[in-house]
Amino acid sequence: MTTPNDPKIRRRGLLVGTGAAALAATATAGGIAAAQEDDAAAPAVRLRWLGTNAWEFTTDKATVLIDPWVSRFPTGAYTKEGADPETEIEVHEDVIDEHLPRADTILVTHGHWDHIADVPYLAKRTGATVLGTETHLNLLRAMDAPAEQLSQLVGGELYQFDGYTVEVFRSSHSASGEHKQILFGGTRPGSVPKRPKKIKDLVEGGSLTYLVDFGGVSFFNAGSASFHEPEIAGIRPTAVFVQPGGGYTPAYVERLLEATGFPPYVIATHWDDFDKPLTDPAVPGGDVEALRDRVAAASPDSEFLLIDHLESHDF
Repeated sequence: MTTPNDPKIRRRGLLVGTGAAALAATATAGGIAAAQEDDAAAPAVRLRWLGTNAWEFTTDKATVLIDPWVSRFPTGAYTKEGADPETEIEVHEDVIDEHLPRADTILVTHGHWDHIADVPYLAKRTGATVLGTETHLNLLRAMDAPAEQLSQLVGGELYQFDGYTVEVFRSSHSASGEHKQILFGGTRPGSVPKRPKKIKDLVEGGSLTYLVDFGGVSFFNAGSASFHEPEIAGIRPTAVFVQPGGGYTPAYVERLLEATGFPPYVIATHWDDFDKPLTDPAVPGGDVEALRDRVAAASPDSEFLLIDHLESHDF
């Protein structure tokens, strides 16, 4: 019998960790991994951080990207005044080519510029499948993303790809200010809008969270400091991405870790000042040390990973 803090068992009985003990626990739970003869069948996954909430997952079969934004044109996001809504959108194709050589699947958590602005060019160049809400896809179409590569989501989908699955959950963006407002809120349903020119044109458009499962290791990522607790109850990922912030999301860190079963790994995300260069070490934009302390207090058995710009961690 497992306890809520036991990291050996996760959703659908897939294997977490390595070694005979983890395999035996998984086999007892049943599911896909019960049919595996040993954990050598599970693919190694290399995780690389490209700043903000941009993450690259690489196996010997595929490359999966979440919110791949590397152009990093300055907006003043971490100044006292905050991001200037009149900032012109820039897409630095040379930077994208340098840091994102390939993609098979691109997952969009929401429509803000620091998550979506580079996706149309990247999708066109790589031929990747792009997953997002109706609003996200309409914004992408307006920026000339190939329509035939866009997969519309509402939350609740579970898709099989070559060597991994993607499960989709409805979510919400974190709010700020006295009146609990979402920065650049709104939707673009129904039809393709005019081409977005300024960052205020890239609206949130609904938020999604993703569980990416490679058969031996899985990752849960939310693009903002909020989530829908009933949506994700019972998932048991290997690693959860958590960011500073969420001041208006009660007990954001603590509830997220409990809802995901106190995962073996907690990975800091979206903590850098993304006006600063990607090729330099990350400069904190959020209080990442306070985040580390909250994780340690809420889930002391979890390993807290702080990965720097362009650095990798192998699972």
